[in-house]
Amino acid sequence: MISSGVREARDRYVSAAVTAPPLVVTRAAGACIEADDGRTYIDFAGGIGCQNLGHGAPAVVEAIHAQVDRFLHQCFMVGMYEPYVDVCRRLAELYPGTGEYKSVLLNSGAEGVENAVKIARAATGRPAVIAFERAFHGRTLLTMSLTSKVTPYKRGFGPFAPEVYRAPAPYEFRGIGSDEALDGLRRLFKAEVDPATVACVVLEPVQGEGGFVPMPLDFPRRLQELCAAHGILYVDDEVQAGVGRTGPVWAIEHYGVTPDLLVSGKSLGGGLPLAAVTGRAELMDAVVPGGLGGTFGGNPVACAAAAVVLDTVASPVFRGQAEALGHTVRQRLEGLADELECIGDVRGLGPMLALEIVADGAPAAELAAATVAAARERGLLLLSCGLDGNVIRLLPPLSIADDDLVDGLKALEGALRAVLGD
Repeated sequence: MISSGVREARDRYVSAAVTAPPLVVTRAAGACIEADDGRTYIDFAGGIGCQNLGHGAPAVVEAIHAQVDRFLHQCFMVGMYEPYVDVCRRLAELYPGTGEYKSVLLNSGAEGVENAVKIARAATGRPAVIAFERAFHGRTLLTMSLTSKVTPYKRGFGPFAPEVYRAPAPYEFRGIGSDEALDGLRRLFKAEVDPATVACVVLEPVQGEGGFVPMPLDFPRRLQELCAAHGILYVDDEVQAGVGRTGPVWAIEHYGVTPDLLVSGKSLGGGLPLAAVTGRAELMDAVVPGGLGGTFGGNPVACAAAAVVLDTVASPVFRGQAEALGHTVRQRLEGLADELECIGDVRGLGPMLALEIVADGAPAAELAAATVAAARERGLLLLSCGLDGNVIRLLPPLSIADDDLVDGLKALEGALRAVLGD
Protein backbone atom coordinates (compact mmCIF):
# COMPACT_ATOMS: atom_id res chain seq x y z
CA MET A 1 0.00 0.00 0.00
CA ILE A 2 1.56 3.28 -1.14
CA SER A 3 -1.42 5.60 -1.21
CA SER A 4 -0.72 7.46 2.03
CA GLY A 5 2.84 8.19 1.03
CA VAL A 6 1.90 9.39 -2.45
CA ARG A 7 -0.95 11.55 -1.15
CA GLU A 8 1.19 13.12 1.55
CA ALA A 9 4.02 13.74 -0.88
CA ARG A 10 1.57 15.18 -3.42
CA ASP A 11 0.25 17.67 -0.87
CA ARG A 12 3.79 18.61 0.11
CA TYR A 13 5.52 18.83 -3.26
CA VAL A 14 2.92 19.28 -6.04
CA SER A 15 1.26 22.62 -6.71
CA ALA A 16 -2.30 22.77 -5.43
CA ALA A 17 -3.20 24.29 -8.80
CA VAL A 18 -2.80 20.82 -10.33
CA THR A 19 -5.95 18.95 -9.35
CA ALA A 20 -6.34 15.19 -9.08
CA PRO A 21 -9.00 12.82 -7.74
CA PRO A 22 -8.24 10.61 -4.71
CA LEU A 23 -6.81 7.85 -6.88
CA VAL A 24 -3.24 6.50 -7.01
CA VAL A 25 -2.61 4.49 -10.17
CA THR A 26 -0.15 1.60 -9.99
CA ARG A 27 -0.77 -0.21 -13.28
CA ALA A 28 -2.91 -0.01 -16.41
CA ALA A 29 -3.74 -2.35 -19.27
CA GLY A 30 -6.41 -2.25 -21.94
CA ALA A 31 -9.47 -0.48 -20.55
CA CYS A 32 -8.56 -0.99 -16.90
CA ILE A 33 -6.53 0.84 -14.27
CA GLU A 34 -5.24 -0.76 -11.07
CA ALA A 35 -4.98 1.44 -7.99
CA ASP A 36 -2.99 1.17 -4.78
CA ASP A 37 -6.18 0.38 -2.87
CA GLY A 38 -6.32 -2.99 -4.62
CA ARG A 39 -9.27 -2.03 -6.80
CA THR A 40 -9.49 -2.20 -10.57
CA TYR A 41 -11.25 0.65 -12.37
CA ILE A 42 -12.71 0.67 -15.86
CA ASP A 43 -11.29 3.68 -17.64
CA PHE A 44 -13.74 5.87 -19.59
CA ALA A 45 -11.34 8.83 -19.32
CA GLY A 46 -8.26 7.59 -21.17
CA GLY A 47 -5.93 10.19 -19.73
CA ILE A 48 -8.28 12.78 -21.28
CA GLY A 49 -8.51 11.13 -24.67
CA CYS A 50 -4.94 9.84 -24.96
CA GLN A 51 -5.68 6.11 -24.97
CA ASN A 52 -7.85 5.41 -28.01
CA LEU A 53 -6.03 2.09 -28.42
CA GLY A 54 -6.14 1.34 -24.69
CA HIS A 55 -3.39 1.27 -22.10
CA GLY A 56 -0.28 -0.59 -23.17
CA ALA A 57 -1.41 -1.72 -26.61
CA PRO A 58 1.02 -4.60 -27.29
CA ALA A 59 2.19 -3.46 -30.74
CA VAL A 60 2.74 0.08 -29.46
CA VAL A 61 4.74 -1.16 -26.46
CA GLU A 62 6.82 -3.41 -28.71
CA ALA A 63 7.66 -0.48 -31.01
CA ILE A 64 8.59 1.68 -28.02
CA HIS A 65 10.95 -0.98 -26.63
CA ALA A 66 12.60 -1.44 -30.02
CA GLN A 67 13.24 2.30 -30.38
CA VAL A 68 14.49 2.63 -26.79
CA ASP A 69 17.17 0.08 -27.61
CA ARG A 70 18.33 2.25 -30.54
CA PHE A 71 18.24 5.76 -29.02
CA LEU A 72 15.93 7.74 -26.74
CA HIS A 73 16.36 11.25 -28.05
CA GLN A 74 17.84 13.02 -31.01
CA CYS A 75 16.67 16.53 -31.80
CA PHE A 76 15.59 16.48 -35.44
CA MET A 77 17.22 19.87 -35.97
CA VAL A 78 20.59 18.37 -35.02
CA GLY A 79 20.32 15.07 -36.87
CA MET A 80 17.34 13.73 -38.78
CA TYR A 81 15.99 10.25 -38.07
CA GLU A 82 13.61 7.82 -39.72
CA PRO A 83 10.77 7.69 -37.14
CA TYR A 84 10.09 11.44 -37.50
CA VAL A 85 9.95 11.28 -41.29
CA ASP A 86 7.92 8.07 -41.15
CA VAL A 87 5.19 9.67 -39.02
CA CYS A 88 5.06 12.70 -41.33
CA ARG A 89 4.67 10.36 -44.30
CA ARG A 90 1.77 8.55 -42.65
CA LEU A 91 0.09 11.85 -41.73
CA ALA A 92 0.36 12.99 -45.34
CA GLU A 93 -1.07 9.73 -46.67
CA LEU A 94 -3.97 9.87 -44.18
CA TYR A 95 -4.82 13.54 -44.75
CA PRO A 96 -8.52 14.04 -45.59
CA GLY A 97 -7.85 15.43 -49.07
CA THR A 98 -5.79 15.05 -52.20
CA GLY A 99 -2.53 16.83 -52.91
CA GLU A 100 0.87 17.22 -51.30
CA TYR A 101 0.94 17.54 -47.50
CA LYS A 102 3.70 18.07 -44.98
CA SER A 103 3.91 18.07 -41.18
CA VAL A 104 5.81 19.41 -38.21
CA LEU A 105 5.93 17.31 -35.05
CA LEU A 106 5.58 18.85 -31.61
CA ASN A 107 5.04 17.98 -27.95
CA SER A 108 1.40 18.74 -27.17
CA GLY A 109 -1.93 19.71 -28.64
CA ALA A 110 -1.58 23.26 -27.38
CA GLU A 111 1.81 23.56 -29.05
CA GLY A 112 0.26 22.15 -32.21
CA VAL A 113 -2.52 24.75 -32.28
CA GLU A 114 -0.07 27.55 -31.56
CA ASN A 115 2.15 26.43 -34.44
CA ALA A 116 -0.84 26.15 -36.76
CA VAL A 117 -1.57 29.82 -36.06
CA LYS A 118 2.08 30.69 -36.69
CA ILE A 119 1.95 28.88 -40.02
CA ALA A 120 -1.32 30.58 -40.99
CA ARG A 121 0.08 34.00 -40.13
CA ALA A 122 3.27 33.36 -42.09
CA ALA A 123 1.37 32.04 -45.12
CA THR A 124 -1.19 34.86 -45.24
CA GLY A 125 0.74 37.79 -43.82
CA ARG A 126 -2.26 38.50 -41.60
CA PRO A 127 -2.36 38.79 -37.79
CA ALA A 128 -5.91 38.03 -36.62
CA VAL A 129 -7.32 34.67 -35.50
CA ILE A 130 -10.93 33.66 -34.91
CA ALA A 131 -11.93 31.01 -32.40
CA PHE A 132 -15.39 29.96 -31.29
CA GLU A 133 -17.54 29.93 -28.20
CA ARG A 134 -16.87 26.95 -25.89
CA ALA A 135 -13.56 26.25 -27.67
CA PHE A 136 -10.67 24.63 -25.86
CA HIS A 137 -7.30 24.82 -27.61
CA GLY A 138 -4.78 24.69 -24.75
CA ARG A 139 -3.16 26.51 -21.84
CA THR A 140 -0.25 28.42 -23.43
CA LEU A 141 -0.69 32.18 -23.74
CA LEU A 142 -1.98 32.09 -27.31
CA THR A 143 -4.07 28.93 -26.96
CA MET A 144 -5.43 30.11 -23.60
CA SER A 145 -6.50 33.26 -25.45
CA LEU A 146 -8.28 31.05 -27.99
CA THR A 147 -9.90 28.96 -25.25
CA SER A 148 -13.40 29.98 -24.25
CA LYS A 149 -13.67 29.15 -20.55
CA VAL A 150 -12.59 31.47 -17.76
CA THR A 151 -12.43 29.18 -14.72
CA PRO A 152 -10.08 27.45 -14.34
CA TYR A 153 -8.25 28.06 -17.61
CA LYS A 154 -8.04 31.87 -17.89
CA ARG A 155 -8.82 33.26 -14.46
CA GLY A 156 -6.01 35.43 -13.15
CA PHE A 157 -3.75 34.85 -16.17
CA GLY A 158 -4.34 37.96 -18.29
CA PRO A 159 -3.51 39.99 -20.26
CA PHE A 160 -4.12 37.67 -23.17
CA ALA A 161 -2.71 37.56 -26.67
CA PRO A 162 -4.01 40.27 -29.01
CA GLU A 163 -5.81 39.87 -32.34
CA VAL A 164 -7.92 36.96 -31.11
CA TYR A 165 -11.65 37.22 -31.84
CA ARG A 166 -14.55 34.96 -30.93
CA ALA A 167 -17.56 33.90 -32.98
CA PRO A 168 -20.66 31.90 -32.00
CA ALA A 169 -20.47 28.14 -32.47
CA PRO A 170 -23.41 25.88 -33.23
CA TYR A 171 -24.99 24.22 -30.20
CA GLU A 172 -28.19 22.63 -31.41
CA PHE A 173 -29.33 21.49 -27.97
CA ARG A 174 -29.39 25.15 -26.92
CA GLY A 175 -31.01 26.38 -30.13
CA ILE A 176 -27.95 27.63 -32.03
CA GLY A 177 -27.73 26.13 -35.50
CA SER A 178 -25.43 26.73 -38.45
CA ASP A 179 -27.41 29.73 -39.70
CA GLU A 180 -27.22 31.52 -36.37
CA ALA A 181 -23.53 30.79 -35.94
CA LEU A 182 -22.59 31.97 -39.43
CA ASP A 183 -24.70 35.11 -39.02
CA GLY A 184 -22.71 35.77 -35.84
CA LEU A 185 -19.44 35.40 -37.76
CA ARG A 186 -20.64 37.86 -40.39
CA ARG A 187 -21.54 40.33 -37.62
CA LEU A 188 -18.05 39.88 -36.21
CA PHE A 189 -16.63 40.86 -39.59
CA LYS A 190 -18.72 44.03 -39.52
CA ALA A 191 -18.28 45.01 -35.88
CA GLU A 192 -14.96 43.69 -34.60
CA VAL A 193 -12.42 42.60 -37.20
CA ASP A 194 -11.82 43.21 -40.90
CA PRO A 195 -11.85 39.77 -42.54
CA ALA A 196 -8.99 40.94 -44.76
CA THR A 197 -6.79 40.89 -41.64
CA VAL A 198 -7.79 37.40 -40.47
CA ALA A 199 -5.22 34.63 -40.97
CA CYS A 200 -7.34 31.69 -39.88
CA VAL A 201 -10.29 30.30 -38.01
CA VAL A 202 -9.63 27.46 -35.55
CA LEU A 203 -12.44 24.98 -34.96
CA GLU A 204 -12.86 21.59 -33.28
CA PRO A 205 -15.23 19.36 -35.32
CA VAL A 206 -16.44 18.06 -31.97
CA GLN A 207 -15.80 20.51 -29.16
CA GLY A 208 -14.04 18.62 -26.37
CA GLU A 209 -13.77 20.49 -23.11
CA GLY A 210 -16.60 22.68 -24.40
CA GLY A 211 -19.08 19.84 -23.94
CA PHE A 212 -18.59 17.22 -26.69
CA VAL A 213 -20.66 19.38 -29.01
CA PRO A 214 -20.46 18.09 -32.61
CA MET A 215 -20.73 20.61 -35.41
CA PRO A 216 -23.86 20.22 -37.56
CA LEU A 217 -23.16 18.34 -40.77
CA ASP A 218 -23.42 21.47 -42.95
CA PHE A 219 -21.40 23.84 -40.74
CA PRO A 220 -17.74 23.05 -41.61
CA ARG A 221 -18.46 23.23 -45.34
CA ARG A 222 -20.33 26.53 -45.07
CA LEU A 223 -17.70 27.94 -42.73
CA GLN A 224 -14.94 26.97 -45.13
CA GLU A 225 -16.77 28.59 -48.04
CA LEU A 226 -17.21 31.83 -46.12
CA CYS A 227 -13.56 31.81 -45.06
CA ALA A 228 -12.31 31.05 -48.58
CA ALA A 229 -14.24 34.05 -49.91
CA HIS A 230 -12.08 36.23 -47.63
CA GLY A 231 -8.78 34.36 -48.04
CA ILE A 232 -8.98 32.97 -44.49
CA LEU A 233 -7.42 29.57 -43.72
CA TYR A 234 -9.40 26.84 -41.95
CA VAL A 235 -7.53 25.12 -39.09
CA ASP A 236 -9.10 21.85 -37.97
CA ASP A 237 -8.26 21.11 -34.31
CA GLU A 238 -8.43 17.31 -34.01
CA VAL A 239 -6.38 17.01 -30.83
CA GLN A 240 -9.19 15.21 -28.99
CA ALA A 241 -11.57 14.29 -31.82
CA GLY A 242 -8.95 12.76 -34.12
CA VAL A 243 -6.85 9.57 -34.31
CA GLY A 244 -9.94 7.38 -34.70
CA ARG A 245 -11.93 8.82 -31.81
CA THR A 246 -15.09 9.29 -33.89
CA GLY A 247 -14.62 6.23 -36.14
CA PRO A 248 -12.59 7.44 -39.13
CA VAL A 249 -9.02 8.58 -38.56
CA TRP A 250 -10.14 12.24 -38.58
CA ALA A 251 -13.48 13.56 -37.38
CA ILE A 252 -13.59 16.03 -40.28
CA GLU A 253 -14.10 13.04 -42.58
CA HIS A 254 -17.71 12.94 -41.39
CA TYR A 255 -18.18 16.33 -43.05
CA GLY A 256 -16.51 15.84 -46.43
CA VAL A 257 -14.33 18.91 -45.93
CA THR A 258 -10.59 19.29 -46.51
CA PRO A 259 -9.10 21.76 -44.01
CA ASP A 260 -6.08 23.88 -44.82
CA LEU A 261 -4.27 22.74 -41.66
CA LEU A 262 -5.03 19.88 -39.27
CA VAL A 263 -3.75 19.62 -35.69
CA SER A 264 -3.46 16.21 -34.03
CA GLY A 265 -2.25 15.11 -30.61
CA LYS A 266 -3.35 13.18 -27.50
CA SER A 267 -3.76 9.58 -28.74
CA LEU A 268 -1.31 10.18 -31.60
CA GLY A 269 1.62 9.13 -29.40
CA GLY A 270 -0.11 6.09 -27.92
CA GLY A 271 0.41 7.49 -24.42
CA LEU A 272 3.62 9.41 -25.12
CA PRO A 273 3.72 13.18 -25.73
CA LEU A 274 3.36 13.92 -29.43
CA ALA A 275 1.38 16.32 -31.59
CA ALA A 276 1.48 17.44 -35.19
CA VAL A 277 0.42 20.14 -37.59
CA THR A 278 -0.25 18.80 -41.06
CA GLY A 279 -1.31 20.82 -44.07
CA ARG A 280 -0.83 21.76 -47.69
CA ALA A 281 2.84 21.76 -48.61
CA GLU A 282 2.85 25.39 -49.74
CA LEU A 283 1.44 26.50 -46.38
CA MET A 284 3.81 24.38 -44.32
CA ASP A 285 6.76 25.68 -46.35
CA ALA A 286 5.69 29.34 -46.02
CA VAL A 287 7.53 29.67 -42.69
CA VAL A 288 11.19 30.68 -42.93
CA PRO A 289 13.70 27.84 -42.41
CA GLY A 290 14.21 27.37 -38.68
CA GLY A 291 10.90 29.04 -37.87
CA LEU A 292 9.33 25.79 -36.68
CA GLY A 293 10.75 23.14 -34.37
CA GLY A 294 11.58 22.35 -30.77
CA THR A 295 14.00 20.29 -28.75
CA PHE A 296 11.71 17.36 -28.00
CA GLY A 297 9.10 17.75 -30.76
CA GLY A 298 8.89 14.47 -32.65
CA ASN A 299 10.84 12.52 -30.05
CA PRO A 300 11.89 9.23 -31.72
CA VAL A 301 10.29 7.01 -29.07
CA ALA A 302 6.96 8.84 -29.38
CA CYS A 303 7.25 8.63 -33.17
CA ALA A 304 7.80 4.88 -33.02
CA ALA A 305 4.58 4.59 -31.05
CA ALA A 306 2.70 6.94 -33.39
CA ALA A 307 3.57 4.92 -36.48
CA VAL A 308 1.82 1.91 -34.96
CA VAL A 309 -1.11 4.01 -33.73
CA LEU A 310 -1.73 5.53 -37.17
CA ASP A 311 -1.50 2.18 -38.93
CA THR A 312 -3.95 0.69 -36.44
CA VAL A 313 -6.63 3.40 -36.53
CA ALA A 314 -6.46 3.54 -40.33
CA SER A 315 -7.28 -0.15 -40.71
CA PRO A 316 -10.82 -1.06 -41.82
CA VAL A 317 -11.11 -3.59 -38.98
CA PHE A 318 -10.36 -1.00 -36.33
CA ARG A 319 -12.72 1.54 -37.86
CA GLY A 320 -15.49 -1.04 -37.96
CA GLN A 321 -14.87 -1.85 -34.31
CA ALA A 322 -14.98 1.83 -33.38
CA GLU A 323 -18.20 2.45 -35.28
CA ALA A 324 -19.84 -0.59 -33.69
CA LEU A 325 -18.77 0.68 -30.27
CA GLY A 326 -20.34 4.05 -30.99
CA HIS A 327 -23.61 2.43 -32.02
CA THR A 328 -23.73 0.25 -28.91
CA VAL A 329 -22.93 3.06 -26.49
CA ARG A 330 -25.34 5.52 -28.09
CA GLN A 331 -28.18 3.01 -27.91
CA ARG A 332 -27.51 2.47 -24.22
CA LEU A 333 -27.26 6.18 -23.47
CA GLU A 334 -30.41 7.01 -25.37
CA GLY A 335 -32.21 4.29 -23.46
CA LEU A 336 -31.07 5.88 -20.21
CA ALA A 337 -32.18 9.30 -21.45
CA ASP A 338 -35.68 7.93 -22.02
CA GLU A 339 -35.81 6.88 -18.36
CA LEU A 340 -33.94 9.68 -16.59
CA GLU A 341 -35.08 13.29 -16.89
CA CYS A 342 -31.67 14.55 -15.79
CA ILE A 343 -30.21 13.55 -19.19
CA GLY A 344 -31.07 16.49 -21.37
CA ASP A 345 -29.08 15.44 -24.41
CA VAL A 346 -27.12 12.48 -25.77
CA ARG A 347 -24.69 13.67 -28.42
CA GLY A 348 -21.44 13.11 -30.23
CA LEU A 349 -19.96 11.51 -33.32
CA GLY A 350 -19.42 7.76 -33.47
CA PRO A 351 -17.91 6.56 -30.18
CA MET A 352 -17.10 10.13 -29.01
CA LEU A 353 -20.24 10.54 -26.91
CA ALA A 354 -21.51 12.50 -23.93
CA LEU A 355 -24.52 13.17 -21.71
CA GLU A 356 -25.63 16.69 -20.87
CA ILE A 357 -26.98 16.68 -17.32
CA VAL A 358 -29.79 19.10 -16.49
CA ALA A 359 -32.28 19.95 -13.79
CA ASP A 360 -35.52 21.47 -15.08
CA GLY A 361 -33.71 22.10 -18.35
CA ALA A 362 -30.90 24.13 -16.77
CA PRO A 363 -27.26 22.97 -16.56
CA ALA A 364 -26.74 20.84 -13.45
CA ALA A 365 -23.01 20.87 -12.74
CA GLU A 366 -23.35 19.60 -9.17
CA LEU A 367 -25.32 16.60 -10.37
CA ALA A 368 -22.70 15.83 -13.01
CA ALA A 369 -19.89 16.09 -10.45
CA ALA A 370 -21.77 13.84 -8.06
CA THR A 371 -22.24 11.28 -10.85
CA VAL A 372 -18.51 11.26 -11.62
CA ALA A 373 -17.74 10.69 -7.93
CA ALA A 374 -20.40 7.99 -7.59
CA ALA A 375 -19.08 6.24 -10.68
CA ARG A 376 -15.57 6.17 -9.22
CA GLU A 377 -16.97 4.50 -6.12
CA ARG A 378 -18.43 1.88 -8.46
CA GLY A 379 -15.11 1.31 -10.21
CA LEU A 380 -15.58 3.58 -13.25
CA LEU A 381 -13.45 6.60 -14.18
CA LEU A 382 -15.33 9.43 -15.89
CA LEU A 383 -14.68 13.06 -16.80
CA SER A 384 -17.01 16.02 -16.84
CA CYS A 385 -16.72 18.93 -19.26
CA GLY A 386 -18.69 21.80 -20.75
CA LEU A 387 -18.74 25.53 -20.16
CA ASP A 388 -21.09 24.89 -17.22
CA GLY A 389 -19.36 21.69 -16.12
CA ASN A 390 -22.56 19.68 -16.57
CA VAL A 391 -21.55 17.29 -19.35
CA ILE A 392 -20.26 13.76 -18.76
CA ARG A 393 -17.99 12.62 -21.57
CA LEU A 394 -17.17 9.03 -22.40
CA LEU A 395 -13.70 8.20 -23.72
CA PRO A 396 -13.34 4.41 -23.42
CA PRO A 397 -10.63 2.75 -25.50
CA LEU A 398 -11.96 2.02 -28.97
CA SER A 399 -10.63 -1.52 -28.46
CA ILE A 400 -12.47 -2.06 -25.16
CA ALA A 401 -13.50 -5.65 -24.41
CA ASP A 402 -17.24 -6.34 -24.39
CA ASP A 403 -17.28 -7.33 -20.72
CA ASP A 404 -15.50 -4.13 -19.67
CA LEU A 405 -17.90 -2.04 -21.74
CA VAL A 406 -20.93 -3.71 -20.20
CA ASP A 407 -19.57 -3.28 -16.69
CA GLY A 408 -18.65 0.34 -17.33
CA LEU A 409 -22.08 1.24 -18.68
CA LYS A 410 -23.72 -0.54 -15.73
CA ALA A 411 -21.59 1.52 -13.34
CA LEU A 412 -22.56 4.72 -15.15
CA GLU A 413 -26.24 3.88 -14.87
CA GLY A 414 -25.85 2.94 -11.23
CA ALA A 415 -24.09 6.22 -10.48
CA LEU A 416 -26.79 8.28 -12.16
CA ARG A 417 -29.56 6.48 -10.35
CA ALA A 418 -27.73 6.75 -7.03
CA VAL A 419 -27.32 10.53 -7.22
CA LEU A 420 -30.96 10.84 -8.26
CA GLY A 421 -32.07 8.68 -5.34
CA ASP A 422 -33.65 6.05 -7.60
